[in-house]
Formats: sequence, C-alpha cells, structure tokens
Amino acid sequence: MLIPCPYCGARDSHEFTYRGAAVGPRPDPARPDAADAFHDYVYLRDNPAGDNAEYWYHGAGCRSWLKVVRDTTTHEIKSVTGAGGEVKP
Repeated sequence: MLIPCPYCGARDSHEFTYRGAAVGPRPDPARPDAADAFHDYVYLRDNPAGDNAEYWYHGAGCRSWLKVVRDTTTHEIKSVTGAGGEVKP
C-alpha cells in the first residue's frame, strides 16, 4: 500500500506506523471519571467497514504525523493531510 505523504510524496506503508483512529479529543485528566474516560478512549473503538480517519506517523521519512482517510475494506487512500489539518503546497 502506498501512502501519499503531503511532504515526501508517495511512500510504501512500511515507512509509516499506524497510530489509531483519528477520533475526538483526549479526555480531560481533571475529570472525576478520568480513569473510565481514558479506558473508553483507548480501548473502546469502532471497527468500521468503509472510510475511516486514522493517524499515521512517517517515522522513516519526514517524521510528520498525518491524518489519513482510508477505506478499510479496500485500503484505498482517500485523502492525507498533516495531523493538524495543514497541507504543504
């Protein structure tokens, strides 16, 4: 599978490390139920078929965090941006 890094161009997926679904913000550690909230945030994930937003780290390249939208049934990459939403022109 090739991942089109917005900074380095298309690269083999072996240069990247998958870091999980790109879901909402981390729970606030000051919450009274912080332990339960973090447990749910880390372990209770959906396993969708179809388009899924994921975080990938390009450790063997530009060392950037990327947000990849990928179809989990075909592995087709729909879009790639920097994890903060920026795209290098």
